Amino acid sequence: MDCSHRRRSSSAGTVVDNNRMVLEAKSISYGTLDDIAQNPPPPTHSAFLHVTQLISQAADTSLNLRRTPSSEMTQDLYQRQPLLSSSKGEGWDDCSSSEPSTFYDSKGSSSGSRSSGSVVINGLNKSITSNGSCSSNGNGIKPENGIIRIDVPAPHRDEPKFPREYFKTLIAFLFCLFNWFLTTISLALVHERVPDRTHYGPLPDVFLDNVPAADWALDVSEILIIISTTSCMILLFFHKYRSIVMRRVFFLLGVLYMMRAFTMYATVMPVASRTYYCSPKSNHTGVAVITLRAIRILVGMGLSINGQHVYCGDYIYSGHTVILTVSSLLIQEYTPRKWRPLHWLSWLVTCLGVVFVMVAHGHYTVDVLIAYYVTTRVFWMYHTMASNTILKQNGPANYFSRLWWYRIFTYFERNVGGVVPRRYEWPLPWPRHFLSKYPDRDC
Repeated sequence: MDCSHRRRSSSAGTVVDNNRMVLEAKSISYGTLDDIAQNPPPPTHSAFLHVTQLISQAADTSLNLRRTPSSEMTQDLYQRQPLLSSSKGEGWDDCSSSEPSTFYDSKGSSSGSRSSGSVVINGLNKSITSNGSCSSNGNGIKPENGIIRIDVPAPHRDEPKFPREYFKTLIAFLFCLFNWFLTTISLALVHERVPDRTHYGPLPDVFLDNVPAADWALDVSEILIIISTTSCMILLFFHKYRSIVMRRVFFLLGVLYMMRAFTMYATVMPVASRTYYCSPKSNHTGVAVITLRAIRILVGMGLSINGQHVYCGDYIYSGHTVILTVSSLLIQEYTPRKWRPLHWLSWLVTCLGVVFVMVAHGHYTVDVLIAYYVTTRVFWMYHTMASNTILKQNGPANYFSRLWWYRIFTYFERNVGGVVPRRYEWPLPWPRHFLSKYPDRDC
């Protein structure tokens, strides 16, 4: 191109052509932080000098982070503080600084005042004493990369809550008492419908047909029932969450007795024993007669050993088996797992009690089988739902919500946080020395 047709502007770095203007590339260096830190401009103000010092510290920190092995973060939490202000310019870790600092203790908490603890600064163990002074077990070298290692504590976990809720326990007790009374009313009515033993003998039974009746065996069975129930009362007395356990026991017994009242009245079976005493039938069954019979059964606690249970017809299903089975399940669920001898002993007592009931011809074999099956299913279903929060929520996939007593269950267990711990305590306020010597036991 002819020079007469082109004019160069050296000041702007452009070439002007007759037809077009061309920009030529020109490299301009604006510098870096390292250049500014190594060749700072002359200070014109104190604030500019302070900024220059901060930039220098930042550059040193960046270089040290790239070449220091301690900058690799593993499972610990590191906090980088390259721009901490200090009255001395670079002594940000100096304990003599008048500015308030934040210190971190071994548990990961922070506060605005100095407290006892220990932190690791650049591999040096800095200890902060209670009076605010600090000491170092190193050679006194100041930290170079401005890194503080903070130990992270274990994550906080909310413990499940087990509120006592005595009012709900009272409601469960009234529920159990009502259904127990309903069972006695059913028995008082069934007694008038029992087939006459002079015309109808016992039904064929694989056990009763091969074992002769022994009236004393019924007393032995009821003595074993008294032992089992007493053991459960002692367990409830010392359990820390006795209100929750009692509420569950009352509700389960209420459900079982309610179903027994209906099955007993629905199908009346002939008397299984030919020697058991049955009270004579009445010519009419008025309200007064039925009420007096029910009260008599309640006073005798449903046992024959005290002579109050003289009414026949309570067969499907066995109340003796229900009480014995609930006692064994309760002992197994709420006593320590390492107490296996006690668990085996409770089941042995249950089996012996059931066998003695049948030896006395107090129940048919089918009564015992149905009672065991119904009791264990209801007990295990209830505790499965109570131990899983998702089963306390009503939904199309939760088939437990179709149980007729599900709403009552959710009312009793909505605030229980999970599986009830096996903890025991002395429940009385006296004696004080016993409370201090034997605190809560977690088994």
